[in-house]
Formats: sequence, structure tokens, C-alpha cells
Amino acid sequence: MLKPILLACALLLSVSTLAATASNIASKAEQVSPLMPGLTVPATTLKDKDGNNVDLSKRFAEKTTVLIVYRGGWCPYCSRQLASIQKIEQQIADLDAQIIAISPDSPEKLSESKIDSPNYQLLSDDGLVLSQALGLAFYLDDKTATIYRNKLGVNFVSLDGKAKVALPVPAVFVIDKKGLVNFQYANPNYKVRLTENLLLAAVKSVAEQ
Repeated sequence: MLKPILLACALLLSVSTLAATASNIASKAEQVSPLMPGLTVPATTLKDKDGNNVDLSKRFAEKTTVLIVYRGGWCPYCSRQLASIQKIEQQIADLDAQIIAISPDSPEKLSESKIDSPNYQLLSDDGLVLSQALGLAFYLDDKTATIYRNKLGVNFVSLDGKAKVALPVPAVFVIDKKGLVNFQYANPNYKVRLTENLLLAAVKSVAEQ
């Protein structure tokens, strides 16, 4: 009798763990509640393109951080944004700041990116842990999820074991060495992104504090 009981306990634990991962996901993009300036980014460990753990708290303590949250390498708007920010990477570095970009892409997907710089790192949030902590995660409606899967071949994180899938609203945060958000831009309209000039101004204001 012991083995069936242990198996049942394991299954219950698995279900409860899955449910716990979907703790802060809005019904749609317009209902997200992004972390506001003055609040601290929760301690989170993500993985880089090689599958190595990266402690964000330790990274934040090193220097001012531009934290970019994007939907994935499959999104053309996100790819253009990452490329645009790559153009001002040196200016950001000159302000003693670093760039960290996260998405639901797996570490394997990240390894396909052409971005490879010690000052501009891509990290995998394939469990949407940080996206939820930042208040950016939302569920896609079934129709959109089907279109994305069929036309773009996107693999989403399924958080209820069924058809419901989620993505983060694209966002940019400027975070100081204490882990505090000093600037935040998030737009449910994924086609509208922060300009490089405004981002540089935000980074400069934090760097001069």
C-alpha cells in the first residue's frame, strides 16, 4: 500500500506546484499591474543561454541595470527593439550600466540569438517566474494562442496543463544597485516600444544619483 500512497502524494505535490506557478497572471494584457518605481525587484534566479543559473540580485548589485522584458525571439517587434538597444549599448556601458533582457524563450532558443556581449545578456524566464513577479504576465485568449502556435510555431508555457498559455507584456525597467525600480515603461500594445533617447535619459538620471 505504501507505493500507491507515495505516488498519490507525488501527484498532489505536482499539481500544487503547477498551480503555485500561476500566482499573478492577468486575464488580458490591459489588466497587468507592472512593478512601480520605488519598489524592489524580488530575488529571482534565471538561466542563461548555456543553462547556467544567474542570480539577478547579485547582478543588480554590480551596476545600474536596464532590464528588458520581451515576448520572445519569434516576435519581430521584440527583435527590432533588442537590435535598437544594441546600438546604444556602448553609451549605456559608458554610464556604468548593464543590459539584461529576459523572455519566456528556453536557454536553447536564446543560444540562437546573435546578441553576444558581456554588457548585454539574454536570460530565460521560461517559467514566467520573474514576469509574474514584475506584474507583467497575462493569459492569451484561445484564438490568439492558436494563431501564434500555428503560424509562428511558438512554444508557450502552459500554466494550467491545458490550452491556457501566457506571455509577458513588453517592458523596460531601470534598476539601481539596491534592486529598486527607478524607471518603468510597460505597454499592453506590443507594437509600441520605448525610444532609445528616453531610455538613455532614464539611465543617466539613475547613474547620476
